[in-house]
This record gives sequence, structure tokens and C-alpha cells, in this order.
Amino acid sequence: MRSIILLTIILSTTFLVAQTKTDSITLVPQSQINAAQRLLSGNYASAVTVGAYAETLYNQPEGDNGELDIQRMVLLFGYRFNEKTQFVTEVELEHVNEVFVEQAFVNYAIGNNVSLRGGLMLVPMGIVNEFHEPTTFNGTERPAIDNVIVPTTWREIGIGVTGRFNDLSLGYQAYVFNGFKSTQADGEGGISGFLKGSNGLRGGRQKAIQSTVDSPTLSTKLDYYGIPGLRLGLSTYFGKTQAEDDIETIDGANIGIAMLGLDARYAYQRFTARGQFIRASLSDTEEYNTLTGRDLGSALQGWYLEGAYNLLPYGKPQKLFAFARYEKYDTHANTAGALTQNEAYDRTDITTGLTYHIAPGVVLKGDYQFRSNALDGDDIKDRLNFGIGVWF
Repeated sequence: MRSIILLTIILSTTFLVAQTKTDSITLVPQSQINAAQRLLSGNYASAVTVGAYAETLYNQPEGDNGELDIQRMVLLFGYRFNEKTQFVTEVELEHVNEVFVEQAFVNYAIGNNVSLRGGLMLVPMGIVNEFHEPTTFNGTERPAIDNVIVPTTWREIGIGVTGRFNDLSLGYQAYVFNGFKSTQADGEGGISGFLKGSNGLRGGRQKAIQSTVDSPTLSTKLDYYGIPGLRLGLSTYFGKTQAEDDIETIDGANIGIAMLGLDARYAYQRFTARGQFIRASLSDTEEYNTLTGRDLGSALQGWYLEGAYNLLPYGKPQKLFAFARYEKYDTHANTAGALTQNEAYDRTDITTGLTYHIAPGVVLKGDYQFRSNALDGDDIKDRLNFGIGVWF
């Protein structure tokens, strides 16, 4: 509670002297930027910049009670030391009662098109892991692929380089990070695992909380902007998981990860579309499952296609998008050894609804999700969702 009060005081006092501009959250793929990029790119009078984004959601599974939740409130702070050196941090309050640091890194601009970064940063995989502010995507909830496959919000401590090749209309990122934590001693002579079949790698995110590292991982991203209205992305992630010193040499304590992501965003007048494909191939999962008793698959895979159309006249400041998204994802796309593929992990979501941008940085959302899996007779409840999101 003391931390929350302190953050509120800092936000309130700083906001009076150094507020980020509430400019339009663009829907043009080539010029779309995320919260950290806005803080870095702004030419503000003060060295200190402040912003925030937040989501309040209502979820109503069919036949069950609904749930109201302040899903997240993220406070954004930036400081410009000089024309080359800046610091960016995001402090996240989840469900009112949890506090996390989502990003905290130093950016040093070596030149106009290349910068060095170091600290706690987002892993550049797919679309939503970097662009998860509520006004930047359709649907009350983020796509499920960006929860159980990627998994959003995926951030770790690292160092790397980012920039653009302007002549090629190509943006690039390359970082060395610590990896997922796979195992730990359970205190009773055994070993417990953080990774499992239902949500893959998600439980292994270390989030800079006294992170263990024994072998760095490599993450890269290329974004192509050369075709009007179109933005294409290619992401890669390679490395091994991390385990504690006393168990890292045990067979099955670590697994290898090779992840590939392809994504596309397109906009033309009142029509927008996006798509994404992610596949992660995992090695040594048979040994890992034997050691930990888990059911981790040897391959995770997911993809979606989405189309949206603005029902309001083109050029108006308000926008009302009707959208539909077809999403298929499987955390048991393949399994190793005697582990049988669990068809309940082969899932399909169809989401359709409305996204109403009532002002730059303010969005109202409503949608209905038809959810199913490949397991015969399994009853997955469809879900009605509503949400309010802001970003400034």
C-alpha cells in the first residue's frame, strides 16, 4: 500500500509539469508506436515525461457469474538525461493488489538510426507483446495466442541494439536476454517444474524478480514498412531455459527453445486487418517431464486472422470498428516420448464485436467469443466481454 501511495504522489506532482501529449493513437501500421516508443520519441519541454494506460474489464462466461476487474493500470515514466540518453520505466498495478515493473531500461542513441538498450525490456515476439496498450488492438481481451504461446507480457533483463535502415524501410531489434526459468528444488528432495502443457512457457517468465541466468538467449525482430499501409514482422528467439546452480546439471532440468514468429498489419481507409503465426520447438521435453512430472509439449503453435471495418465516415476523429478474429492455437502441437497429445490443448476461438474509439486514447469494447477445443465432449464456455481502455 505504501508503494502505491508513493507512486500516486509522484504521478500527481509530475503530471502538473511534464505531461505527454494526448495525440492520436494512430491506426496506420507503419507509424504505430507503443508506450515506450512514445516516451522516447517525444520532443517535450521538460526532461521528465509521464503517461499511463489502463483497462477495466467485464467477463461473462455462459451460465456463470460475471467478473468485473481493473485488469491493469500501468504508469509510464521517462527521463531525458541529454539528447542521446534516456530512461524509460513502466510500473504495472494488476487487479488493484499486485505491483510489477514491466519495463525499466536505458536507451542510448549512438546515431540517428541505431540505439543501444539495456535493462528490463519486452521480448519482441509477434504484435501484442510489444503493442498491448488497450487502444492498439481489437477485442476486450488480448488474443489467446499472446497469452499461452508467446506469452504476453513477456519481458526479461537484457542488452541489445535497435534502429532502422531507412533506405530499406526496415526496422531491427537484437537482444541478449536471460531465459525462462524451468525448474527449482522443491525443498523435499525433488524438483518442481514451471513449464506445463496447458500454457507452455508462461509459468517460466522471470520478470526480473531475482532472475536466474546460466545461459543467455538471443531475440531478434525485423519490421518491414516499404509497402503503403502494410507492416510485416519476423521474430526469432533461441536459447535454453535457466535452472538453479544445484540442479542445472541434472538431465532434464533445462530445455532448448527455438521460436519463430510472423506477423502482418494492414490498413486501407476504413478497413484494417492483421494476422500472426507463432511456433516454438522445444527440445529435451521428454527428460523434463520425467524429472518434474509435467506434461510439456515439444512444440507450441498458434495463428490468427482478423479483419475490421470502421462503420463511421472516413476521416472522422471517432472510429467504430466491427471486427472478427479466427484464432487457433495448440500447446501440444507435438509431444515427445510416451506423452500423448492432449486434445483439450488444441483450441479454437472465434471473437466478434465492436471497438469504439470515442476520443484519441479512449476506447470502449464489446465482443462475444465462441470457444472450443478438439476434445470430444469437452464443454468450453463461450464468453461475453466488455471493456474500457485508456492510453495517454
